[in-house]
Amino acid sequence: MSLKQSHDLIEALESRLMLPLPGVDAHRLMMPLHRMKYSIDQEKIKSARLGGVLIALYLKDGEWHIPLTLRHDYGGVHSGQISFPGGKMEVTDPNIEFTALREAQEEVGIAPDHVKLLGALSSLYVPVSNFNVVPTVSFIEIEPRFVMDSYEVKELIEVPLSLLLSNATIKHKDLLVGNNVLKEVPYFDVFDKVVWGATAMMLSEFIAVVRDSGATV
Repeated sequence: MSLKQSHDLIEALESRLMLPLPGVDAHRLMMPLHRMKYSIDQEKIKSARLGGVLIALYLKDGEWHIPLTLRHDYGGVHSGQISFPGGKMEVTDPNIEFTALREAQEEVGIAPDHVKLLGALSSLYVPVSNFNVVPTVSFIEIEPRFVMDSYEVKELIEVPLSLLLSNATIKHKDLLVGNNVLKEVPYFDVFDKVVWGATAMMLSEFIAVVRDSGATV
């Protein structure tokens, strides 16, 4: 990829993120069937805890990538799942973008000084953990040297953007979650790993925005 093409994508994304977002229309493409069957109380969303995640684009070997993290199996509602770097907004955080940057530095060592923020995607309410999550889209200006927090992160997954843009990456399967079997769950097949749920829904909107930007990837 040429330097011009790389700058074109970043500029196009920044411009596209200023326009109305696809939101729930994009989320619904990767929404598990069980979530579609019930409505969510808007008052509950207003009182939910706030969380921020970082969708961080960077060039590696001339190709765009984003980092995802595999959580440890700790017995919680999201244990063993794949997610963006991110976490709960602390009372000392000045804004949700700061939360995303702070958590990304703590979890995988992304230095905030090298990150250019491009804009935010739609917030997404996660009922099982009562979090309202805001994804911040960003560009890491130099290829990062990831340093994982072994307590927070079991594995770092560097995902090519081209893989996510391929329709063949989207699949469906039954998933065992706790003691329940979720039927025909949509997911992204990333190196034989299952990316589903809230992360897949946020990825779906991000991909829609990339496509809408009209930039060459």
